[in-house]
Amino acid sequence: MISNADLEQARFLADPLADSTIARILGPWQLPTTDSATGHHSANHAGHWEKIEQINRQFTQWQTNQSLADWPEPGTKLPPEITAPLQAYLQAGQSLPDWADVAKIERAETLFMEYGALSCTLLFCSSLPECYVIPDLSAVLHAAGQLEQHTDHRIRSTAAMIFPVMLKGGLCQASGSGVAQILKVRLIHATIRNLILRGDPAQTMGADSGSNIGSDNVRKTSTAIPVEPLTMAGSASLHHTLFTHGWPIERAGLPCNQEELAYTLLTFSYVFLRSMRKLGLGLPAEDELAFLHLWNVVGHILGIRQELMPDNMEDAQALFTLMQIRGRRQTVTPDPRPKLGKALMTSMRKVIPFRILKPFPALMTRYLCGTVNAREIGINTRVSWLSHGLFILLMLCVGSFDKVMRIFLPTFSISRLITRVLGYHFMSQLLLDQTRPLKLPERLLGEVHQTVASWSKDTKTPRWMNTLEEKLTTRHIWNATAQEND
Repeated sequence: MISNADLEQARFLADPLADSTIARILGPWQLPTTDSATGHHSANHAGHWEKIEQINRQFTQWQTNQSLADWPEPGTKLPPEITAPLQAYLQAGQSLPDWADVAKIERAETLFMEYGALSCTLLFCSSLPECYVIPDLSAVLHAAGQLEQHTDHRIRSTAAMIFPVMLKGGLCQASGSGVAQILKVRLIHATIRNLILRGDPAQTMGADSGSNIGSDNVRKTSTAIPVEPLTMAGSASLHHTLFTHGWPIERAGLPCNQEELAYTLLTFSYVFLRSMRKLGLGLPAEDELAFLHLWNVVGHILGIRQELMPDNMEDAQALFTLMQIRGRRQTVTPDPRPKLGKALMTSMRKVIPFRILKPFPALMTRYLCGTVNAREIGINTRVSWLSHGLFILLMLCVGSFDKVMRIFLPTFSISRLITRVLGYHFMSQLLLDQTRPLKLPERLLGEVHQTVASWSKDTKTPRWMNTLEEKLTTRHIWNATAQEND
């Protein structure tokens, strides 16, 4: 069992493979000079920005798992000082762990297909909100381009990883794209660390940031040197913002550290399963284990230590609770969490077409995450008594009426209906709308459209519930343009 001391060390551990890859490509940063008159700092980092852009352009070639082995494509014009580190990174990172169980992964993929629209609602109303509960983790998101102002980008980038991972063959087949997408995200994390720390985390800590948890080699907090903020003229780009932001290492640990990565992983695995239970849709124990297993495989590819990835619900609950207790001890001023939470709720509220249902995303988040967590991330505003009353009535039905009806109709579920309706609107107007920030790659978009279309009819519910669902969503096959056709 992971202890508090273990997690304290995990705050100062990063990802040696990805970090060394970025450090080899970018090299050392020029130390800024200070203007004595204005106090402003200046430095020429044009070469670094160009290298980062070159890395990002290669991501367009990493479309399938097979493409990782074939990269670089013929005709790719890239300096060897970038090609060689990226090739070594892909070769080392693309393999599944020895303990990966293909049968469990395939079962988890099937569960995603069976609960697809519901899964989307839980992403918006449970997983993402829980990501914002930890102040230091929210501070990273806040630093990464003021994400409360770019909620759509955050939502769509998250979906761009989840769908490739969960679709059939995403992790285990060459034609899948899950591994490719995860390795992109892993390299993005390393880039964020390098920008914020202005160098390799291992050099910043003066020790091996890849040491094992429990090792004496992990740098102690008392010797960590903070990265001071800079006042520099330049663009308002994400890279520039991260580079000048500064970072209190002694208090916050490394940005995107092992504890934060493991916590985020639990929001997509444990929190999803916990929410299913709370909605009265809890999965059989073996299915829960399969779902946790798939996400632990994702965690391995993402560079998370195996000891930080519990393989059962009891250990996952204990670790998640401990992480939240620890996270709340760290105070950040000003607190970035309410802005992030409110921005997420605003995005969801805008896509719900019925006035009485517009407060439902916030109410569902309070129900799934708890009032304390909801309050901490700013989801504590009053809603109309009519909307609140309707939501309470529906949740009471989930707890009582559903149980009675399942005696006669085993798959009957009001909570499934509610979450499918919400999920449809979230998917059609937030995830699949290509007019929003961060266009999804055409290949991925096509796969997602096909998958979402297969969720149009709920085969587990009576015909009359499907008819009601159509009135609240669309009569057409589910896709990004369905509402335009109504």
